[in-house]
Amino acid sequence: MAVPLQQTARLSTPSSPRAAEVLTPEVLGLLADLHALFEPQRRDRLAARDKAQQAFDRGELPDFLPQTKAMRETTWTVRPAPADLQQRWVEITGPVERKMMINAFNSGADCFMADFEDANSPTWANCVDGQANLVDFVRGKLELTTPEGKHYELGADPATLIVRPRGWHLEEHHVTVAGSPVSASLFDAGVFIANNGKALLTKGTGPYLYLPKMEHHLEARLWNEALLYLEGRLGLPFNSVRVTVLIETLPAAFQMEEILYELRDRIVGLNAGRWDYLFSSIKTLRNRPDKVLPDRAAVTMAVPFMRAYAKLLVATCHKRGAHAMGGMAAFIPNRKDAAVTERALRKVREDKERESGDGFDGTWVAHPDLVPVARTIFERNLKGEANQLGRKTTLVRDPAALLDFKVPGAAVTEDGVRHNLRAALLYVEAWLRGVGAVAIDNLMEDAATAEISRAQLWQWVRHRVALPDGRAVDHALVERLLAEERTRIEAQGLPGGNRLPEAAVLLTTVALSTEFPLFLTIPAYERLEPSSSSTKPAGEPE
Repeated sequence: MAVPLQQTARLSTPSSPRAAEVLTPEVLGLLADLHALFEPQRRDRLAARDKAQQAFDRGELPDFLPQTKAMRETTWTVRPAPADLQQRWVEITGPVERKMMINAFNSGADCFMADFEDANSPTWANCVDGQANLVDFVRGKLELTTPEGKHYELGADPATLIVRPRGWHLEEHHVTVAGSPVSASLFDAGVFIANNGKALLTKGTGPYLYLPKMEHHLEARLWNEALLYLEGRLGLPFNSVRVTVLIETLPAAFQMEEILYELRDRIVGLNAGRWDYLFSSIKTLRNRPDKVLPDRAAVTMAVPFMRAYAKLLVATCHKRGAHAMGGMAAFIPNRKDAAVTERALRKVREDKERESGDGFDGTWVAHPDLVPVARTIFERNLKGEANQLGRKTTLVRDPAALLDFKVPGAAVTEDGVRHNLRAALLYVEAWLRGVGAVAIDNLMEDAATAEISRAQLWQWVRHRVALPDGRAVDHALVERLLAEERTRIEAQGLPGGNRLPEAAVLLTTVALSTEFPLFLTIPAYERLEPSSSSTKPAGEPE
């Protein structure tokens, strides 16, 4: 199925030993063909996103699509999951940094999602080294000895690997075809599958993906077409690349069944990507004063629109034979403060009790210490069953419930403004240094939570939200509080070579611009140093 092309993929950076290993001439040729075949469609889908957002900005609200009503009312199911994805009680997520990967594989989780997206700062070194780490894992060679002499190696029963590529809106500027950067989605997925697909199938597992950030079921169709091409090109059985889709945008919540249908022969389930979903809700309805949300800490999974989203996802998945995966527990245990840890663990237990009670088949955690906490709850509540696919709940498609943004008793406070400024500033500073998962105030923050923070700031300024004392959240207030938080951060100490000044400028741009920047990571990517590389993320488990 190779397509002859006039152009080839070229590296815009000097090759390194590991880059040469994972980006062979054959892989670069594959990337060039993927670009030729699917780049026009990718651009069409991004243009369709912009058109839909223009309608939302004019006051339209997301809704279930009338043109797909017949599909929603037809009886069909997705293809059953492979054996090693039947039980997914606990999945741990993290960046593709070598030591963190080993710890995640050895954590006791059922699956490890190796993340090239929100938990990864996409420096060239991180992306190439991450792909090389995947090759080493698949071949049983993933190990590490630190300069201090500490040795890390895989245990006897590592978690099942699932890889999350970057979303359709992102590009990989270090690989170009005719001067145009390739899709980051197709780079991440294509390189992973080309290097590891056959080996994974030989080992009795398979090339498994988590697909992020979709806003329309035709984006799922594009993924399916690209994966069918990859399978044919690489000599893999058709539909052997199995996928789980994150429902983490507000428009996608109204198209869950359509997304399942487009991928029905390869999809395993849907995941409630709660943090990006919250960001997308703010972004999508940013111009509506009646949809302004309060402090981030007040917007839990118990508020009406998040409850409606979770229940709809479970009911939709189980109606169609797909797994429903719960959201992230981002807490990082504080080993110096037992009281802080116990309070947080109580909230984690409440969250996982609610998810398992709602019918979710499994959940996400960000830290190895949370694996046994979540596993105990799902094992008990599922009574040892691998999943809850047999548990059917009433599927209620209620647009009003999905758009009920009221949070009784909550408000926008100065503490909430400060928290968003501090979290976003610290995260962006680390991201610019090549660190994509950052422990901040006992939470593992990633790009999704930074997006929530800056989007809320933009929304509050846009609508001049009043604090409880009557002050308006405006440019002057945000700039003053940002300066104060920056001073506090500097007083607490930062690593040498920190990029706090650049982070502050970027945060001001994405939080206070007249027009809403669609993604923080797009302008941030332009500021990454080409030669930057990953350093030890704060809060990393030992």
